[in-house]
Amino acid sequence: MLTSGLAIALAAVVLPFYWVVIGSTRSSADIFGSPPPLLPGGHLTQNLSSLQETAHFGQVVLNSLLIAGSYTLCAGLVCTLAGYAFAKFHFKGRDWLFGLLMLGLVVPNQVALVPLFKMMAEWQWLNTYQAVIMPNLALPFGIFLMRQSMAALPDELLDAGRMDGCGEFRIFLRVVLPPMKPALAALAIFLFLFQWNDFIWPLIVLRDSASYTIPVALASLQGLDDTDYGAILTGTAIAAIPMAFVFLALQRHFVSGLLAGAVKE
Repeated sequence: MLTSGLAIALAAVVLPFYWVVIGSTRSSADIFGSPPPLLPGGHLTQNLSSLQETAHFGQVVLNSLLIAGSYTLCAGLVCTLAGYAFAKFHFKGRDWLFGLLMLGLVVPNQVALVPLFKMMAEWQWLNTYQAVIMPNLALPFGIFLMRQSMAALPDELLDAGRMDGCGEFRIFLRVVLPPMKPALAALAIFLFLFQWNDFIWPLIVLRDSASYTIPVALASLQGLDDTDYGAILTGTAIAAIPMAFVFLALQRHFVSGLLAGAVKE
């Protein structure tokens, strides 16, 4: 019974990805054929050509990699430093400020779209990469994850570093970060996927099709009269490759990094 349930759950997860791969090798007519095709076809080259001609998909992939990679590094640094400050420094209003920050977990992002857009327009950042990257650097969930992970780190290690004459930044680099590798891996996966899949905000601030990210470019392929679903599924399959690579590269630390946030202080 348990084996059957696991098999059904596995099929529910794998079959949509399998269908995307199959659809990427088929034409739109084949995709909506009856019965639906279950084996690869010979339309992959045409789909890739159509994708490149209509959406300049090579440039779009580079845009997404640059934006997601830069965001992961910058947001990871901000969230890690903020989590360290909330976990190991005692200052007036710390708990109140942390509670206020956690409200960001329940407030929809759409609430801030108009103020953020006006801010980007005033700074003349529209249609730039920094407009996509900057607004979500201090991500509440990332700060929460790192704060909970660092709270489990013994204060005696930090005190020993201070007694040896280390400055706070050196303590952060040499004492705090090495045990945080699992949490950092989990944070990196979450941040990369968050930015890689983001659609609404890049759609608003990116005006030039040459600056589009993958979700925005794929959405632009959906026409009112005619839609090349084969090209869209090909782009979707390509978009899944970096996500799978990042997860597989960091999966060894992923589960333990998430569980680190549940450690009781």
